Amino acid sequence: MKALITGGSGFVGSHLADHLLADGHEVIGLDDLSTGNLSNIAHLQDNPRYNLVLDDVRNESTVHLLVEQCDVVFHLAAAVGVQLIVDQPVHTIETNIHGTEVVLKVANKFRKKVLLTSTSEVYGKSDKVPFREDDDTVQGSTRFSRWSYACSKAIDEFLGLAYHQQFGLPVVVARLFNTVGPRQTGQYGMVVPRFVERALRNQTIQIYGTGRQRRCFAYVGDVVGCLIKLMTEPAAAGRVYNIGSTEEITIDALADKVIALTSSRSEKQHISYEEAYGRSFDDMMRRVPCLERVHETVGYKPTTTLDQNLAMIIEEKRRAMDTSP
Repeated sequence: MKALITGGSGFVGSHLADHLLADGHEVIGLDDLSTGNLSNIAHLQDNPRYNLVLDDVRNESTVHLLVEQCDVVFHLAAAVGVQLIVDQPVHTIETNIHGTEVVLKVANKFRKKVLLTSTSEVYGKSDKVPFREDDDTVQGSTRFSRWSYACSKAIDEFLGLAYHQQFGLPVVVARLFNTVGPRQTGQYGMVVPRFVERALRNQTIQIYGTGRQRRCFAYVGDVVGCLIKLMTEPAAAGRVYNIGSTEEITIDALADKVIALTSSRSEKQHISYEEAYGRSFDDMMRRVPCLERVHETVGYKPTTTLDQNLAMIIEEKRRAMDTSP
């Protein structure tokens, strides 16, 4: 098949392109490089089955042209990263909601299957763990800009499911839980690459809040493999799927693990959210997915442990530091 990936030069999008190309498919990536990076897809530039278009997903004429050429659309383009979301809430809302509006409108015109990537953030402050796809969500106050991301992605989900219900458009919604791996940057607040980069430099690792927040980190290779399976499974259309890992760890323990695996001399420092972001911040203390639905539908089961994942990330970051001027 020929696949369009919006957000194609991003962390997840570039790995998705790798997997699709390895399976023999053609790929067109669309990216405005606001958070993506050409270095992520530099190794694909000479591949005759890959093409990158530099433009904004909100540009309907470009999306129209690209969707017409493709068989399926993986819609990954979004404002991502806690730091970016806190700093640029208007950009977050406009990019996430309007970009999805454009993709669904054009995909419906050409009757092309769409996979929308959403986020575990939509569960909000719910403490009903593990999170199941049909559980109620508990959103925080509108005075905390971080919830603008959760709400914008929830609207994306509503819109995608509405297109499926009203027009019969095959739409799959995938809620990703803390996807990590090589190529991810700590620039926008992503915790794992930020910890690894500081540990390799023997710098103080700053932990925001108490460090008792519990998260599950999934390997990007496992995640994108699941996205492809959902896209090619007819029964997946019209439903929401959690994708992630169920291997829990506190942020404090994550820092300890990174320090140990890098043989770092780094020390930990706990700072308040106000110190980190310059304003009040509302957080989720525990985030664990129920994976029963996605396992029943496409047989998904994460195969890469956190230690294995961290080893790959550390090796990549170490190599980059060794070759940097």
